[in-house]
Amino acid sequence: MALSKKQFKEIREHLDNCTNPLFFFDDDQDGLCAFLLLYRYKKEGHGIVVKTSTRLGELFSRKVKEYNPDKVFILDVAATDCEFLEKVKVPVVWVDHHGQSKIENAHYYNPRISKAKDNHPTSFMCYNVVKQELKASDTEYHIYLWLAALGAVADWFIPKYLKEFMKEYPGIIEGFSKNPGDIIYNSKLGKLIRIFSFILKGKHTDVMKSVKILTRIGSPYEILDQKTPEGKYIYKRYEEVNEVYEPLLKDALATIEKSKEKLAVYAYNDDKSAFTSDISNEAIYRFPGKIALIAREKNDEMKCSMRSSKANLIPVIEKALIGLNGFGGGHEHACGLNIKKHDFEEFVRRVGKMV
Repeated sequence: MALSKKQFKEIREHLDNCTNPLFFFDDDQDGLCAFLLLYRYKKEGHGIVVKTSTRLGELFSRKVKEYNPDKVFILDVAATDCEFLEKVKVPVVWVDHHGQSKIENAHYYNPRISKAKDNHPTSFMCYNVVKQELKASDTEYHIYLWLAALGAVADWFIPKYLKEFMKEYPGIIEGFSKNPGDIIYNSKLGKLIRIFSFILKGKHTDVMKSVKILTRIGSPYEILDQKTPEGKYIYKRYEEVNEVYEPLLKDALATIEKSKEKLAVYAYNDDKSAFTSDISNEAIYRFPGKIALIAREKNDEMKCSMRSSKANLIPVIEKALIGLNGFGGGHEHACGLNIKKHDFEEFVRRVGKMV
């Protein structure tokens, strides 16, 4: 169940008892769907994307001053600077599933506090927050359902409500599978998952325009079949990004396939296209025996995504980063990290020796 019914009710009451919420959400499909679920319920407030490689810090404190909210929600974001929570003078509600932490100065909800290996996605939890008083005949109930299904599967999690989603939205998943990768890479829901990922890439203004448009879309068919102006816009944004992504993915998968080492590394130089998470997820699905490290060089940093089907990557990364200029973390089998370019080769060497 992830959180308790009491905790779901508490989060919903936090939503009910504010008029101008500000939502900070992670820049992946789970974070995006968590925001869309809470925003569609509240129908008030503003959303701000937080890059996975970025901590909530001074820049975001200024955003709080700019929007002057009466409550702040943090969704699917793994870490903040302590100063951020100290500077925010309104209540903070933080819903997450990364790590296991005791957080001060915030109402913190994380299933791992009571059960260390509980990895229910943030969108799963937000779905349980907003659907509690709805009936299956309500329009919003069906909108919540497809957003929650997309967010959970994108985070490599098969929720219990997936079969209900398949019944309500026929043709999007042809056959049920307990392996999220089978759905992500072999179904129309998988295409939607990629679309949601790609509209979060590019200029901040383009991203936020796409997010705003998504708040007005009621059905996944609007996007897949380009049935409405909103759906057509989102699909066109996806196609533009996909033209850049496909050649990069092809090159990365060929490199990883040829690698004779357990740790397969693919690095590319691009200050605009953040595809490390997308490539690493597909790489580990195609080559489950490997540990995939995808790195994007930007300025003097290497922004990385690391995936493994079996190994717990968190202690490996923590040990490999000792004495180096970098930081990282995430889930046991899926981590993100930032490391200075001059330390990257040494980091790879250390990880290679450990795995």
